Amino acid sequence: MRILIVDDEPPARARLHALLDTMPGFAVCGEAGTGIDAVRLAATLLPDVVLMDVRMPGMDGLEAARHLTGMEPPPAVIFATAYGDHAIAAFEAGAAGYLLKPVRPDRLEAALTTARRITRAQTEVIGAGGAARTHICARVRGRLELIPVTDVICFRAEEKYTVVHHRHGEVLIEEPLKELEREFSTLFLRVHRNALVARNAISALTRRGDGSIVIELHGGAQIEVSRRHAGEVRAIVSGTRE
Repeated sequence: MRILIVDDEPPARARLHALLDTMPGFAVCGEAGTGIDAVRLAATLLPDVVLMDVRMPGMDGLEAARHLTGMEPPPAVIFATAYGDHAIAAFEAGAAGYLLKPVRPDRLEAALTTARRITRAQTEVIGAGGAARTHICARVRGRLELIPVTDVICFRAEEKYTVVHHRHGEVLIEEPLKELEREFSTLFLRVHRNALVARNAISALTRRGDGSIVIELHGGAQIEVSRRHAGEVRAIVSGTRE
């Protein structure tokens, strides 16, 4: 089995690497120090298992695990952490195992053996009960691209896809607008049945000659506001200016 080790502390990575070197049938294919690097490396190295810490700067292990479950096929994720209070969230994020540091060799080997039997259905995210993500993950020309949520200007539904318009371009994802609205309700505002806009990207609300209302976003983009959402949008935009 090919294993990717993820921990922000080099000594912890070195210890796990040393333990795995003593176990026949398991090989370390790479190491990463952050959740973002874990997702990027996993897309390239295609490990069978990601052995990962929970608490890391930037993207933590829980969010990284949620992105990893979107891979084809997804690697099994085993958490190795000094904290026991993340277990429920870890299994909600599709974890195959949860080990407490210092990791004992027998428990590590048992978790890896269990991971051999993990199927796609077992590794899918159970729900969006965890904290909102810091990044949106998209597959672009066969590779995974991570877009910071703070860089997203708006989400627009188009047929079976959602277009993510961000500061450096746009990508397609398959997540429904409804789920994105629920997860990022404090950051994005529903302005139309097919559009969510970043609250901090709104520059103006104007009425056209035909009576329709549009939101103007930083950078010059305009999104039409539906009659259904006009009152709420007007109230929120006016409130942000007071």
